[in-house]
Amino acid sequence: MDADGGMSKFPTNKAGAKYGTGYCDSQCPHDIKFINGQANVAGWTASPNDTNAGSGTAGACCAEMDIWEANSISAAVTPHPCTGTGLQKCTGPADCGDGDSRATGICDKDGCDFNSFRMGDKTFLGPGMTVDTKQKVTVVTQFLTTGNSTTGTLTEIRRLYVQNGKVIQNSKTAIAGMATFDSITEDFCTAQKTAFNDSASFSNHGGLKQMGSAMAKGMVLVLSVWDDHAVNMLWLDSDYPTDVDASKPGIARGTCATTSGQPAQLEANAASIQVTYSNIRFGTIGSTYTGAASSPAPPSGPTGTTAPPSGTTTSSAPQATQTKFGQCGGTGFNGPTVCAAGSTCKAVSPPYYSQCL
Repeated sequence: MDADGGMSKFPTNKAGAKYGTGYCDSQCPHDIKFINGQANVAGWTASPNDTNAGSGTAGACCAEMDIWEANSISAAVTPHPCTGTGLQKCTGPADCGDGDSRATGICDKDGCDFNSFRMGDKTFLGPGMTVDTKQKVTVVTQFLTTGNSTTGTLTEIRRLYVQNGKVIQNSKTAIAGMATFDSITEDFCTAQKTAFNDSASFSNHGGLKQMGSAMAKGMVLVLSVWDDHAVNMLWLDSDYPTDVDASKPGIARGTCATTSGQPAQLEANAASIQVTYSNIRFGTIGSTYTGAASSPAPPSGPTGTTAPPSGTTTSSAPQATQTKFGQCGGTGFNGPTVCAAGSTCKAVSPPYYSQCL
């Protein structure tokens, strides 16, 4: 997605990102009303269960890096590469990846997900668990490259949490036939797809290397609270697919019932539900959070994991000055408001988010 929502590329687009134009993701969504400055009216059909939506013939495809798809029961971090970079307009089932073409379209719709529950640790994340979803938590995602350089090929995506001043290392996989992993690597993705008998769509679309190429081009951060009119979010927190034995590896993703998550019920009974995002930062590994280690470092050796570079599992000293590109203001923000030399605090999305630029 272009930062301006495509206004500079398409003169007919007068709305821009502020009004949601230019959005795309790896599902090649057909409900996007304007794609590349044109109305998606061809073949438009109203949704049977959502009065505000519908679908057109065209879809808006681009790589998607799901940092935090979560509720109080389950969470997933998932890269979804596409064969190209940037927004691509698809025009039919084959390139949009619809129906039987799901695994062969422009984008990898399944992705390579790390959901702790799905990967075998059913007591790691949730109410009262190791990562207690009833309390405030800092979610840290680290992107490692060959040679730990800023321009190398993406080789690993790591996850850790900070809660109550303690750093919590990610859970480890516990799936029969799989080596032990605690991060997303090519080896992890290959082993997961084999163990779960899933499509090799992730590797066929270029894997982490292609995901890294999309990130290097630049991506737009999107925050939302949403319900799922297609499959009721069962892919995140229940047994999915629902017609497969839930005891098989990879089917159980959380403790929610397969009858849960229906948008009509949620919108009627939980319309006031909310989440607060704050203190959003990005920077060099280890610079974006503080906390004391509460779990041992992940093992090295032939276990399928890659140890992070020194400094990624412990905090840097508390900073009174925010780093360049870090958050410096906005609703709910309580961190440093003075930017490092060479940058100033600018309102990016007032009043919600300001950043050192």
